[in-house]
Amino acid sequence: MEPKVLLEDNHLLFVVKPHAMPAQPDPSGDVSLLDWVKTYLKERYSKPGEAFVGLVHRIDRPAGGVMVFAKTSKAAGRLHPQFRDRTISKSYRAVVHGQTPEQGHLVDFLRKNAKQNRSYVVSSETRGAKRAELRYSLIESARDLSLLEVELMTGRHHQIRAQLAAHGYPLVGDVKYGAKRPLRGGKIALWSGRLGLTHPVTKKPVEVDCPPPDHPPWSYFLALGRE
Repeated sequence: MEPKVLLEDNHLLFVVKPHAMPAQPDPSGDVSLLDWVKTYLKERYSKPGEAFVGLVHRIDRPAGGVMVFAKTSKAAGRLHPQFRDRTISKSYRAVVHGQTPEQGHLVDFLRKNAKQNRSYVVSSETRGAKRAELRYSLIESARDLSLLEVELMTGRHHQIRAQLAAHGYPLVGDVKYGAKRPLRGGKIALWSGRLGLTHPVTKKPVEVDCPPPDHPPWSYFLALGRE
């Protein structure tokens, strides 16, 4: 799967980040989505130098889905507070092992281990612990898997991955958090499917949706229009 532009104007660029592609350059040296966007803008508009691209949020490398980039410094400056203050709307799709309840509201405390690049559910008294809250709804079950819609109330490191795994529902392919088998290419079954925000210039609401890719485990679910 290649990156795909979903919506673009003079200020914003909504793009699909493929699973396993880094959102920004990392030690692997692999081409990142930020690199791809810069090249796209340079070639599309025949820019003589490097195009300005504002990175205002991130998605974990193994996950995929909708990301937005700012095309001007003004747009970047106005988008950053929306992500910081969590006034944007975002929902994720996730495929987890096991049969979850119809609805879930998880409140935990997470502590990040930077050396391991992993977060752990800990007691509230643990030094460095931060409150983590999410809600999920069961969309469909298939093959002892559950397709969930997840909304975050807080934004912690690996929050969806760590919380669902701690409650007995690791994401498919996420061996770091308890899945037994990896997915090909280092992917995990987590997808940022919807992103809504206030346009930094027009002040009008903008919302972009993108379904997960048509391959396992997503293709197991009829709710996604797959058979």
